[in-house]
Amino acid sequence: MSTFQTSDGLTLAFSDEGQGLPVIALAGLTRDGRDFDYVAPHLRDIRLIRLDYRGRGNSEWAKDISTYSIPVEARDTLELMDHLGLDRAAILGTSRGGLIAMFLGSMAHERLMGVCLNDIGPRIAPGGLERIKDYLGLRPKFATQAEMARALPAFLPGFEGVPEERWLQEVMRHTVQREDGLDLTYDPALRDAVLATGAQLAPDLWPLFDALAGLPLALIRGQNSDLLSESDANEMSRRRPDMIRRDVAGRGHVPFLDEPESIEALNLWLEKMQ
Repeated sequence: MSTFQTSDGLTLAFSDEGQGLPVIALAGLTRDGRDFDYVAPHLRDIRLIRLDYRGRGNSEWAKDISTYSIPVEARDTLELMDHLGLDRAAILGTSRGGLIAMFLGSMAHERLMGVCLNDIGPRIAPGGLERIKDYLGLRPKFATQAEMARALPAFLPGFEGVPEERWLQEVMRHTVQREDGLDLTYDPALRDAVLATGAQLAPDLWPLFDALAGLPLALIRGQNSDLLSESDANEMSRRRPDMIRRDVAGRGHVPFLDEPESIEALNLWLEKMQ
């Protein structure tokens, strides 16, 4: 794990592995670079760069929680590219990471080589957003990681056929075991920041999606997603008929990215840039 300092003085953590096409992997709202552990072994001939957003994972927490925002996190991504000497990179964006990718497409299109969106689009479905608000910034009410892993299938009904071992891996990656129970791997003040500003930049993000014009584009969607509706995904396909799209059976928000459909979409997308 390496670090760099942002223009407003925060120390952010990132990993940088492999050689080839630079792909910056941006995780979901409360998560970090470990989100991509499952898919990393399946990606060949790329330089996989994973950023822990400010206030998440191994990165420093911000004193000004208003900086837990998509525009600032997009700026952090560009500053990481500058730190690494990268003029351009592809973005693999899961959920929040996809929103950041779309924002970058509108403000720094020339820095992007392509974008893959994992279960995110220009509109966040209300049901999924309410589910996220139910847990955002709150310590899990479980004594152990094993107990939480057993409860996850009921909490995430859109997932089918997921082995118990995978749920335990998820919990171990994204919680900390303490004597008094489980704790978060991110700043709980993220809840206040998101509730104050909303989960997306504006009510209508279709112009940001359209700003990805000319870039190789892929969409991976959980077939049972409660955050990206099938109708919105269909509209994305209509606007970008060249977009690679795979809907992953038995997955909600978000696919793990090591499913056969996900790997196929990612490889087709990477081929367009290599």
